[in-house]
Amino acid sequence: MTGAQAADRPRPSSGWALMVSELTVLFRRRRTWAMLLALAAVPVLIAVAVRLASSPVAPGRGPPFLDRVAQNGLFVAITAMVVCIPLFLPLTIGVVAGDTIAGEAGLGTLRYLLVAPAGRVRLLIVKYAGAAVFCLAATLTVAVSGAAIGAALFPIGPVTLLSGDTIGVGESVLRSLLIAGYVTVSMLGLSAIGLFISTLTEVPVGAMAATIVVSVVAQVLDALPQLDWLHPWLFSHYWLDFADLLRQPLEWTSFGNNALLQGGYLLVFGALAYGRFVTKDILS
Repeated sequence: MTGAQAADRPRPSSGWALMVSELTVLFRRRRTWAMLLALAAVPVLIAVAVRLASSPVAPGRGPPFLDRVAQNGLFVAITAMVVCIPLFLPLTIGVVAGDTIAGEAGLGTLRYLLVAPAGRVRLLIVKYAGAAVFCLAATLTVAVSGAAIGAALFPIGPVTLLSGDTIGVGESVLRSLLIAGYVTVSMLGLSAIGLFISTLTEVPVGAMAATIVVSVVAQVLDALPQLDWLHPWLFSHYWLDFADLLRQPLEWTSFGNNALLQGGYLLVFGALAYGRFVTKDILS
C-alpha cells in the first residue's frame, strides 16, 4: 500500500470502527489464511499418520494422548494442540504481533491512521486486540480441524479423562473448547511482547523474528532445572498445563495461574509499548 493509497483509506472515527477495519485488513491477507491453513494441516497429518500406521501407537511414545487417537477421534484435537503449542502457534502469533505497528510504519501508513481522531492509545489497544483475536482464531483452527478429521477417520465416543471418569461426546467437545480457550490465554503474553517489539522498529520482519526468538528462549530457559526459581515467571511456563481441564471435577487452578501470569505480561509490556509508541516520531 503506497502513501497515496493510504491517504484515500477510510479513516474510522470510533474505536469499534477502527477495530472492524483492523480485523478486516488482518483476515483479508493471504498470509493470515496461509498460516491458519498450515495450523489446520497439523491435526490432519497426525490423524492420517495414525490411521496409516501398521501397528498401534504404544503408550508413552510420541506426543501426549497420541496413543488414544485410534480409539477415539476426539483426541486428535488435543494431541494437535500439544504439538502446536511449542512452535507453530508462537510462530504464527509472533508474525501477527510483530507486524502490528512495525508493519504500518514500514508501509508508511501509520501517520495516516493517526490522522484520524482515534489517537495513539486507542490505535495501540486496537492493534493488540486484533492480535488477540488471531490467537483465538489460531487455536480454534487447530481444535476444529482436529475434531473434523478425527470424526472422519476414527470412531467417536465417550472419553475417559485423566482422573479415570468417563464423559460423553458433548462434554468432551466442551472440554476441547476450554483447552482452546486456555491456549488462547497462554498466547496473550507473547502477543503483548510482540506488540512492544513492534513499536521499536519500522522493519516488520525484524519484529516478527525477535518475537519468535523470545518465545524460543523462554521455553529453553523453562526446560533448565537449574533455573527453577525463574520458571514461574516465564510466560511460557503454563503453556502445557491444561491437564486439569481433563479431570473430573474440573480444576481451575492452572487456568487461573496462567491467566494471572499472562495478565502480568500484558500490563508490563503494554505499558512499555505505550511509553514507546506515544513518543514515537511517525513523521521520520
